[in-house]
Order: sequence, then structure tokens, then C-alpha cells
Amino acid sequence: MFAAVVAGGAVPLARVPWNTGEAIKRVLDCGAWGIVVPMVNSREEAEAAVAAAKYPPAGVRSVGGSLHAASFGTGAATYYARANEEILVVVQAESVASIENAEAILSVPGIDAVFIGPNDLLASMGRTPAMETDEPEFVQALEHIRRTAARHGVAPGIHVADAEAANRRMREGFQFIAVASDLRFMLAAARQELGSTRWAGEAPAGEVARY
Repeated sequence: MFAAVVAGGAVPLARVPWNTGEAIKRVLDCGAWGIVVPMVNSREEAEAAVAAAKYPPAGVRSVGGSLHAASFGTGAATYYARANEEILVVVQAESVASIENAEAILSVPGIDAVFIGPNDLLASMGRTPAMETDEPEFVQALEHIRRTAARHGVAPGIHVADAEAANRRMREGFQFIAVASDLRFMLAAARQELGSTRWAGEAPAGEVARY
């Protein structure tokens, strides 16, 4: 998949399932150009994510593999020499703790971007998960992350539901934005196609509807 993304002219990133060294090494060794790490709630967890993504002496990533260099279109020696500068490290802010510790987290050297997960953040606040809300605590949390990230030279990001929301967040200063999901886009296209078939509605007179 990483090779196909590169061939298509885009940047292959991977959201790892959890903040562990083996998960981060696996996707980077397979050719990801960067990682997105969920539920980073403290400075120590941010430091661990950076360390797992960097070769010594900056980190603890072990040397090995060959797909990573091929993904960058270079040789192994060049990859090992430049990977620490080229690999993107994104941490996710999706809990009350991550908001409270934003200054400590986003000041960690090696953090390139922070990505807000609205659903999990609201759940952490004891609210109903949603992509958008006017809840003051939520609105203030987003602004706090955005301002803190900008102060430390970290790109602020967020997950949004649609293009209108993406445009609004960009105007607010967010730079790393995910729109909906691949599953949502596939389901929308499927519904559109199926909605135009005869069996999707009432059957013409004299015919039996097929469901």
C-alpha cells in the first residue's frame, strides 16, 4: 500500500494502533514516510514515540529492512543517514490529559504535528462523541492546542466531517486535516449507485420488488 501511495504522487503515512516501538518500527520499515501515534497524553509518551521513530543517537529504532529505502527511492546508506530528518512524527491529542499537558508534549524535539481526535476528546470530557460541537470546553481545548502547537513550530491538525469543515478549520490555522474516512466515501458512493437501481425503490406496476 505504501508503494502504491508513493506511485500515485502522495505521501504514505500510517496511524499505528498504539504507541509501541514494534508498531512504529513495522510501518516505517515497510516504507511509511511518517507515523500518526494515538493517545499521547504525556511528555514521556511523546518522547517514546519520537525515540521509536529515530535511529541512534536520536532514538532507539533498530536498523534493518530494505523496503524503507525503496519507498524513498534511494539506497540503504542514504536512508539511514537521512531518515531521522525525513520521517514525520505526528502525535494525537484526544483526551483531557493531552490538553492539560499540551505544553509539555508539544515542546518535545522531533514532534512535527499534532492531530486532534474530536470523538475521543469529547468522550474523555464525558460528552457524546461527535465531529463538531459548540461545547465551550471543547472549543477552548481546540484553540489551546492550536496556539500551543504554533508556539512550538508544530503543525496543528484535526479530523473533520466534510469539505466545509475542512475549509473552516484551515481558515482558523489548522494545517494537518483529515476529511471523513475512506469507509464513509465508499459507502456514500455505493448508496448513490444503488439508489439509482430499480430495486432500490418501489417496483414498477406488475413487477415484484427485489430486496
